[in-house]
Amino acid sequence: MKTTLTTQSRLSQVDFNNLEFGKNISDHMLVAVYENGKWGEPEIMPFGDLSLSPAMLSLHYGQSVFEGMKAFRMANGNINIFRPQRHLDRFNRSLDRMCMPGLSMELFLGGLEELIRVDRQWVPGNDGASLYLRPFSFASESRLGVNISKKYHFIILTSPAGLYQPKPYRLKVETNYARTVEGGTGFAKCSGNYGGAYYPTRMAVEEGYDQILWTDGKEHEYVDEVGMMNVMFMIDGVLVTPQLNTAILDGITRDSILTLAGDMGMKVEERKIKVSELEAAFKAGKISEAFGTGTAAVVAPIATINIGGTDYTVQEPGPDSFQISVKNLLKEIRLGLKPDNHNWNYIAKL
Repeated sequence: MKTTLTTQSRLSQVDFNNLEFGKNISDHMLVAVYENGKWGEPEIMPFGDLSLSPAMLSLHYGQSVFEGMKAFRMANGNINIFRPQRHLDRFNRSLDRMCMPGLSMELFLGGLEELIRVDRQWVPGNDGASLYLRPFSFASESRLGVNISKKYHFIILTSPAGLYQPKPYRLKVETNYARTVEGGTGFAKCSGNYGGAYYPTRMAVEEGYDQILWTDGKEHEYVDEVGMMNVMFMIDGVLVTPQLNTAILDGITRDSILTLAGDMGMKVEERKIKVSELEAAFKAGKISEAFGTGTAAVVAPIATINIGGTDYTVQEPGPDSFQISVKNLLKEIRLGLKPDNHNWNYIAKL
């Protein structure tokens, strides 16, 4: 793989004890270009601006897909890329939905591994920190007109990320606007899903909430997910989460937590959850935990859910709560402190 190293590293400018998520981009990036029906050889180069046409199709018609994943410095010093095959599978499903060319494991994982090798000093070693990995692809053919592009860029950026400790979320159940609908692109990590959610989210923030709890786009009767996360509830001692459909993102953290819940002997239900059921469970005092799951926070506690104008509160999770216990277990597996019984860890060959 062709590699051009930077002559001016920015590593010394980073305060690894105070890492803001997504602020510091590592010294290098990987770039590959798809033309004439195939991906060209990837290249690692210094992070910097690209020269691209303002007429490129992704800017006008939205062919753009990304992934979010992490690499961890393990207790023995190895670097673990967490569940790369699962991320590639989801990336390729998203690309296929957007009529974009898929990626081979060789290009995806080989590129990640080589990029991390070059920037291995950017992988934090302090508690709770990681190297955030952002693979993404976009249509780069320069042409106006609604057409599937014939040219694409695939790029990987990396960014050291500290321990993400959001305050407990205040959510508003959304029954007017829709993030997506079944049959749409909700299951894909395409950029438009996020841009389209900004307006109703801003309205919720103006009302004093942090995020939206989205409902199905047709009847607004069933819970889908939170803005950037899947959502889970502990109802009467059962871990309940919406079952996947084409409107809900198949979260890797979601899958990891559900798998570990089974290992821990927890009763799990993946099913449709009516908003009315959720409200009734709150009124009956049956909801002991509510939390979001995602790459950035792993687990994000939920303190309040507004349903139909009424705020329902969730008790703060204690150290023995399921969400804290499973978060700690997942952390220990990633760091090599507990057995990786599901072969999730990929140890980078550096």
